[in-house]
Amino acid sequence: MRLARPDARAKAVAAALVAASLLVTLIVWGRQDLVGVTLALLCVLTTMIAAVSVAAARQDDGPEPAVTPNGPGQPVGGLYGVDADTLESLDHREAVRAMRERHRGRGGSAAREGG
Repeated sequence: MRLARPDARAKAVAAALVAASLLVTLIVWGRQDLVGVTLALLCVLTTMIAAVSVAAARQDDGPEPAVTPNGPGQPVGGLYGVDADTLESLDHREAVRAMRERHRGRGGSAAREGG
């Protein structure tokens, strides 16, 4: 017999119940030693597990994105074509050169002020 894996909601509920029971135990027992610290850390851990499980459940509930047809001039598969003008405007060498010139200008003026 094979058991089904629990979904995110079941994990969230179980972790929240464990966290609440640990918190109640910690408050009622009131120990301020290693056992109390361990209970507090377990409470934080199970609270984090519950929060992540709730986030996973919300993500699973989200609607699937609709597939939109490709517009004119766009390749199939959702990849966008880049033309030569766009590639030329994205040329990084000019940007690096301008940054170096600005850096040299600042370095030169800083060196003159300090000396």
